[in-house]
Amino acid sequence: MMRSLITISLVTVLGAVAADGRQLPGGLSKGLGIAKKANDVRELAFTDAEEQELGKQVSEKIRTRYGVVQDEAVHKYVGLVGLAMAQGSTRPALPWTFIVLDTDGANAFAAPGGYVHVTKGLLALITNEAELAGVLGHEIIHITEKHTIRAIQKTQAVEMAAADRAGLLRAAVTATYENIVDRGFGRADENEADEKGVAIANKAGYAPNGLVAFLTTLKERNKASTEKRGLFASHPEMQERLDRITKQITAQKLLATATVQPRYAKNITFKPVDPTVIATVEAGAAGLTGGGEAKKPEEKKAEEPKKGRFGLSKMLPTSGGEKKQAQVTASGGARGVDPEKDSKGGPNPAVVVVRIAAADVAAFRKEGGLP
Repeated sequence: MMRSLITISLVTVLGAVAADGRQLPGGLSKGLGIAKKANDVRELAFTDAEEQELGKQVSEKIRTRYGVVQDEAVHKYVGLVGLAMAQGSTRPALPWTFIVLDTDGANAFAAPGGYVHVTKGLLALITNEAELAGVLGHEIIHITEKHTIRAIQKTQAVEMAAADRAGLLRAAVTATYENIVDRGFGRADENEADEKGVAIANKAGYAPNGLVAFLTTLKERNKASTEKRGLFASHPEMQERLDRITKQITAQKLLATATVQPRYAKNITFKPVDPTVIATVEAGAAGLTGGGEAKKPEEKKAEEPKKGRFGLSKMLPTSGGEKKQAQVTASGGARGVDPEKDSKGGPNPAVVVVRIAAADVAAFRKEGGLP
């Protein structure tokens, strides 16, 4: 396992290059494998390389939409915590990429192939390293369990939209972006990410209730809201979720205790911005380019519910399957501006390249009192 991390880390944690320095495939022209199922329903089959290429292109769109914090020290710190967590996952050899988005909205996005995005607004709400580990662990599980890939595989929408392999990739990228940013994951996927994310945080030595503490902060942040926002928009009901995680920690006797608060405070100095004063772009206007004019708080007006429009994301199922979850997800298109998701992004989408060797991860763990 450590051997794989050496290969991953020597080049970069952030960026679109493979572990050995080669550029990842520029497209899926070599084939998105299409396999016939017994019932003759065609299913998209992605190799690891294809999954990483899909994630790379989706990440580019997310970065273009929200911008990237141009601070190497911040990215190295988040990358070290992320790699310490990914070490204990089922896919430690992925070229894990941890990106801090330049927006005040509190959000996180996991794209296929190892791309984890957290916003500076989210980091501002976190108070210690165990909370960050809980959030990153949750996003890591979305990737290791291929939640987005599975959602695409459950529909023919992408294949039907494409006339050739290049079109298939474009359709898959668009559908994946919309599923991650606009729709979110289904209840079953969120529950699995909570459960397994808490477990790998504990395995890494972090207090497993870090995720509970962060979600409690989110709950408090949104207590005055009449509608679900950002991470609330598609996630399970919050109190139910908190109760489930707390019960798991007790039942599985997850006993790690490290919170590493001083180190977090030293490395992350962002200040939280109240949702009521976050600059936003028009809902649905930002698209993939981050365009749209920012609204000042005093200029915000109640918006009429938008009519639904056909799109690939409408045809992508959530894996939860529950009617309640479907209603929560479907309601997203009818809401007005969401200050978390529709928050204005920064101007620079460039990745911040940092180099983290296996020895750096080991030293980081030792410094933080992690096993």
